[in-house]
Amino acid sequence: MRTRGGLLIANVIAGLALGFTVANIGFGDFAELNRMFTFQDLRMLGAFAGGVALVVVVFALIRVRRSPGRIHKGVIPGAVLFGGGWALSGGCPAIPIVQVASGYVPALVTIGGIVVGTWLCRWVNARYLRVDVGSCGR
Repeated sequence: MRTRGGLLIANVIAGLALGFTVANIGFGDFAELNRMFTFQDLRMLGAFAGGVALVVVVFALIRVRRSPGRIHKGVIPGAVLFGGGWALSGGCPAIPIVQVASGYVPALVTIGGIVVGTWLCRWVNARYLRVDVGSCGR
């Protein structure tokens, strides 16, 4: 699995499994996301909390250590924009792909917004902000 082809196949299989799971449990549904963001139904929020808890346990088991550092000055505004876009569109970057694969064609608008927003962010940063984005912006 160390070849590029093997890694690609593994990623495609993992992506298909994730998409299938997300679609079948209803997390690709805008109404479900809306209920989570308005705290009407905590099932999805509980799933995210469970996922974070699982990662914490796995990282502890394999002894992943990350030294705490300063928060990058772009993290807070980026998180606010990401969360706001997610709440408005009903999808983080992966969910619209699941929605389109499930036949929900309006999610193409969200995918277009992600592409334009990413381009616009890089353009504004390069032209005006000049914030070091590290490996994330390359």
